[in-house]
Amino acid sequence: MVMERQGRTGARGVDPAASSGYDEHPPRMGFFTDTSVCIGCKACEVACKEWNAVPEDGLNFTGMSFDNSEGLGADTWRHVAFIEQRAPLGHQESGVGRGGTVTDLGMPSFTRPGDTTGAEERGDFRWLMASDVCKHCTHAACLDVCPTGALFRTEFGTVVVQEDICNGCGYCVPACPYGVIDKREDDGRVWKCTLCYDRLGAGLEPACAKACPTDSIQFGELDELRERAQRRVAAMHEAGVASARLYGEDPDDGVGGAGAFFLLLDEPEVYGLPPDPVVTTRDLPSMWRHAGVAALTLLAGLSLTFLRRRT
Repeated sequence: MVMERQGRTGARGVDPAASSGYDEHPPRMGFFTDTSVCIGCKACEVACKEWNAVPEDGLNFTGMSFDNSEGLGADTWRHVAFIEQRAPLGHQESGVGRGGTVTDLGMPSFTRPGDTTGAEERGDFRWLMASDVCKHCTHAACLDVCPTGALFRTEFGTVVVQEDICNGCGYCVPACPYGVIDKREDDGRVWKCTLCYDRLGAGLEPACAKACPTDSIQFGELDELRERAQRRVAAMHEAGVASARLYGEDPDDGVGGAGAFFLLLDEPEVYGLPPDPVVTTRDLPSMWRHAGVAALTLLAGLSLTFLRRRT
């Protein structure tokens, strides 16, 4: 078990590539996912599967929404969540421009929206759609606990699994504070998003970002993406969408900032994200120190008992 070295720290936080021993490396790359323009097409899921040869994941109809891939897993490296809420988007006025015409929003229901609630409530509904992915944490607990080096930090600051080295121990699965990493049942190894490491090496953007028709998934240098996201949130607040907020972009959060962060329109818990993620190996050094002190204390006590018996 090898924990990442604490590397160069600047205004933008720790440089994970430098912390991992890359003296000269390209800028840190990542994702900014603007969920406000996600249309739920799942093109990112399909592109990810096609490029990375990810197996089909069951396509199970949950009965809770139109989402049929349920969540991130060994066979789902990108997942678009469908969240249905009885709430208008931002401060929009319900019914404006409708002229009394009911629009079928395609909800999984036997009746059209508004048929049972009345015309005055027909606009009080919105979809929250968000494409989730591995966060490629600055302080990645999965790297800390991997005993074989199958998980490694790339020169782009991303975290990748080497499937030919993974022994299937599964230590990284509970270590991830986001529940991203998962074991594939047929071979026991773990799999997750690589941020298309092979494409990055060839100067290409990841398949999911390339396929996104609305630019909800934006790829680029992480520092530039953070600045772009701040401008986007400010513009949305000015437009009256006060609920817009960023998630995972703060270098001072519990994982040192994520390499894949999001613009959300509600609390993180609504999207199935932890509100305050913390790297699960944060306390390992102090735990080992306490364990060492306890062991020395026990050894001293046994030695003292032995000496007393001899005298």
